[in-house]
Amino acid sequence: MQTLEPASWKIRVSWISAATLAILFLVSGVWKIADPLGWAIRTSELRVPHSASLAAALVVGIAETVGAIWILVPRLRRWGSILLAVVLAGFVAYFAVNYSALRGADCSCFPWIKRAVGPGFFIGDMLMLLLAAVAGVWSQRPGGVRPAIVILATVTVFALVSWGVETQEYAGTRAPATITVDGRPYAINRGKVFLFFFNPECTHCYDAAKRMAQFSWGDTKLVAIPTEQPQFAQPFLSETALSAVATSDFQKLRSVFGYKAYPFGVAIENGVEKASISQFDDGEPQGTLRKLGFIQ
Repeated sequence: MQTLEPASWKIRVSWISAATLAILFLVSGVWKIADPLGWAIRTSELRVPHSASLAAALVVGIAETVGAIWILVPRLRRWGSILLAVVLAGFVAYFAVNYSALRGADCSCFPWIKRAVGPGFFIGDMLMLLLAAVAGVWSQRPGGVRPAIVILATVTVFALVSWGVETQEYAGTRAPATITVDGRPYAINRGKVFLFFFNPECTHCYDAAKRMAQFSWGDTKLVAIPTEQPQFAQPFLSETALSAVATSDFQKLRSVFGYKAYPFGVAIENGVEKASISQFDDGEPQGTLRKLGFIQ
């Protein structure tokens, strides 16, 4: 009598494929969910609009995590393989469309695997697509809508809680009383102070600084913090016309305010953090700074 069940070797191959993808995407997805603001910055560096970067990081993180969990459950495996295949196909399509602009850019989604946009990236994703197809085709018929929805809801709640916690983690952080500017102590615990973390060789930072140079800062003090190449800080400020003092206390300030990537800003009033800003486009940081009263 013929059976509709896959042969035993196909079942084993399906399990191996599913387990491989589950490990990769569970780590990748949880990494994004645990650090949504950091991943929002990374996605914006890959030409995703700043206004959509946080949502993109959360959606991709949730999809990867849910797909990784589903693909490990035999009766949900086919759905998990389809979800991960959609995510992978989306990656391939996006980077193919933006290949000229992003070629060579870092696109490491897995903490232990460094990848850059190039031929190897597409080969790797096509191999993972093949694993997803094998895991899904040689799996049992899908069933159990309720467990699938519970997993999706649980991961989504976890992602939103993580985002909320990270957003509030540094709110109200107290700044050091002084930092070093030109070899002397410089007070940042009185009045309004805006810290601007930047790389002098970063074009995005350069454009942000030129725009901020046009703001009416009033009595707000600006402190520029080079994250790399500090010897180029003063030429950077001169070229952008940004009226700020420069400090070399990057290591001291990054740990206090949770710096992740440049450009990055922190608004401080009377020594207490009022807001951190990682978006320097689409009406920011002027919208936040004006709301806080840091610019007119």
